[in-house]
Amino acid sequence: MDGHEAERSDLVARLGKVPEPSLQSVADKIDDVARLLTRQTATLGQLADRPAPSGPDVALLVDLHALRGDAMTCAATARSRRERTAFTALAGGLERLLVGRGGQVVEPAPGDAFSGATMEAVEVVPVTDPAKDRTVAAVLEPGLTAGGRSVRAARVAVHRHKG
Repeated sequence: MDGHEAERSDLVARLGKVPEPSLQSVADKIDDVARLLTRQTATLGQLADRPAPSGPDVALLVDLHALRGDAMTCAATARSRRERTAFTALAGGLERLLVGRGGQVVEPAPGDAFSGATMEAVEVVPVTDPAKDRTVAAVLEPGLTAGGRSVRAARVAVHRHKG
């Protein structure tokens, strides 16, 4: 007697005789499995027929944006003109990839009006000229938009008039 037969004998001894399943219950189980497989096949067919989600791959764009920022930082701190040129070219290529994949770098120019939809004011610069109130003083970190929405707000210093 092997291990499985011994376990079955022990189980039969504790519970009494285990009834064998009837032919009808086996047929019912097979029908249940067949219905389940039919439903799963139909669901998988519907999923396969769906068009791929349109719109930009935001996770990819965020990574490309971060790499572009790193390349720009390397260009700004490069020790030689040759390195600076190489990192600037790399940043330009990454920006083209961003745009080609549906993203847009948000890099407002100094003097542009502050927009809370695409920018985050992280620094306030006092000014005496009221015309410069709530305008961009400097871009501290460019932002990113994709599919018409802001993914990363541009971090900017904003002029503020106190009068």
